[in-house]
Amino acid sequence: MAATAMSVHQFISNLNTSRPCGGSLWSKKVNRQVVRCCETATKVTEKRKTVVKNGNDSLEICRVLNGMWQTSGGWGRIDRDDAVEAMLRYADAGLSTFDMADHYGPAEDLYGIFINRVRRERPQSILKMSGSLTKWVPPPVKMTSSFVRESINVSRKRMDVAALDMLQFHWWDYANSGYLDALKHLTDLKEEGKIKTVALTNFDTERLQKILENGIPIVSNQVQHSIVDMRPQQRMAELCQLSGVKLITYGTVMGGLLSEKFLDTNLTIPFAGPPLNTPSLQKYKRMVDAWGGWSLFQVLLQTLKKVASKHGVTIPTVAVRYILDQQAVAGSMIGVRLGLSEHIKDANAIFSLVLDDEDVSSILEVSQKGKDLMKIIGDCGDEYRRA
Repeated sequence: MAATAMSVHQFISNLNTSRPCGGSLWSKKVNRQVVRCCETATKVTEKRKTVVKNGNDSLEICRVLNGMWQTSGGWGRIDRDDAVEAMLRYADAGLSTFDMADHYGPAEDLYGIFINRVRRERPQSILKMSGSLTKWVPPPVKMTSSFVRESINVSRKRMDVAALDMLQFHWWDYANSGYLDALKHLTDLKEEGKIKTVALTNFDTERLQKILENGIPIVSNQVQHSIVDMRPQQRMAELCQLSGVKLITYGTVMGGLLSEKFLDTNLTIPFAGPPLNTPSLQKYKRMVDAWGGWSLFQVLLQTLKKVASKHGVTIPTVAVRYILDQQAVAGSMIGVRLGLSEHIKDANAIFSLVLDDEDVSSILEVSQKGKDLMKIIGDCGDEYRRA
């Protein structure tokens, strides 16, 4: 691949010379990337599925993924049986890709029960479409082959699969170069058939480039990306375009802040608006504060509501569609509160929604009024590594 043979210095230089679609990708106001011209109103229909790949490694995923962070506690008590029944409803509705992690409470165990139900009770077509992405977030210890193997075997056992569809790797401290050792061991496990695809989560552009230069066959990088947080479109997406690595996004509806529930509310007055009573709402409210504050966020919600009403959909549907149309984005995640609430209808509406030039321009205008989070937070994943 072109990017793997390119130095970091060469890549940074190329950021200012690459021009897909025959035109500039950059906004003059804040040097931030906008939707590519070939990805706006020319789309008539949207495929549900896409393939992330690197060389001979590939995995088909649904472009709207079911995020299972909400099973880890803090969003309400999850009943195991109700949760599995809800997973089956999502899969039956075509929303068949689930994202989880080793530390998301019972998420991997729930998937194991779910996939066994699918094997017994659903046709092969549903089984074939059902995909699982899990994350491994190890402590900063020495990454030996045996330690990596034992850790991955735990997830394989919990999920009751011979091979993990995708293993997304997270690393806390770049000063510790053990992440390269871990990724090389993960690649060995892939060659043994224990993992189908190797991916990353919350890595920045510089480290992704270094990993690719070391010959690690990364298929995707999962990062925070929303209309408020457009950092992935500044440096990361360009490297992805050059290398073929795709982005899978989370935080795209900001834990529910990007919804009608928070439209025309004033959270600056205590108890005046809906409570921020989940870890995700609290997390993304801090992102709103860094970006531009609640008043500007209300302008964004009003803009999104206007677009949503025009198309007969909801604010979250517009928010996800906008990010799916961004450069290098393969899929976007929506958190699922299994057995407690469902958003199957809204999620499926994303696939048929086409944002026209007027929609994109109105959203972009408000988005660019906010602060450049790259300057405040840093590159993708830096929010997890700041002192």
